[in-house]
Amino acid sequence: MATILVVDDEMGIRALLSEILTDEGHAIEIAENATQARAARERSRPDLVLLDIWMPDVDGITLLKEWGATGQLNMPVIMMSGHGTIDTAVEATKYGATAFLEKPITLQKLLRAVEQGLAKAPPRAPGALTSASPIVANVLPGQRLDADLTVESAMTGGMGLPNMPVDLGPQSEQSFDLDRPLREARDAFEKAYFEFHLARENGSMTRVAEKTGLERTHLYRKLKQLGVDLSRNKRGGSH
Repeated sequence: MATILVVDDEMGIRALLSEILTDEGHAIEIAENATQARAARERSRPDLVLLDIWMPDVDGITLLKEWGATGQLNMPVIMMSGHGTIDTAVEATKYGATAFLEKPITLQKLLRAVEQGLAKAPPRAPGALTSASPIVANVLPGQRLDADLTVESAMTGGMGLPNMPVDLGPQSEQSFDLDRPLREARDAFEKAYFEFHLARENGSMTRVAEKTGLERTHLYRKLKQLGVDLSRNKRGGSH
């Protein structure tokens, strides 16, 4: 079990990440701004930090730089944002972040990033790049991260390649096999229903929750239960 500090100014994000990571057996500390994050870091000495970039007053990158400059960056830090560009991701990595996740964050990518972060040694010193640092090869300047990828995977061919499947957009008409048990047929319909709305809303969990009339946490649980792949429909993300 690890102690993980979740720093985000959105209460819904804090609650959601806390629930997921608590279910995984971790002890969770939360903070909604840089002031609370500093206090929580001193109090709990977390093994890993999930840090939002866009926060009021002091943003996540500034806080990351502060921790690095004062010798307090002795734990892995995973940056999060719904508005991140490649330049932002590179800057975060340059100052010691171990990964970058774009919102809305899928369960699989979150747990993998956390697992990899906890397995790593203390982050390198600010400004130092190693062989594990991302190589900006297949990414155009200013191009957005396509999903909640770690910086390394995003920049080493994980997007923007010619063999990527063509996205035909949300399909409102689909056929279903009704010769099956009711539960299976219902689950198939609900999965298609939510995938349609996720595609139409560019993966925004907030807008899908509004459209479907579900509370966001309930929506997340439902998507998890149905096995919906959130990364397929993500384009712009939300803060």
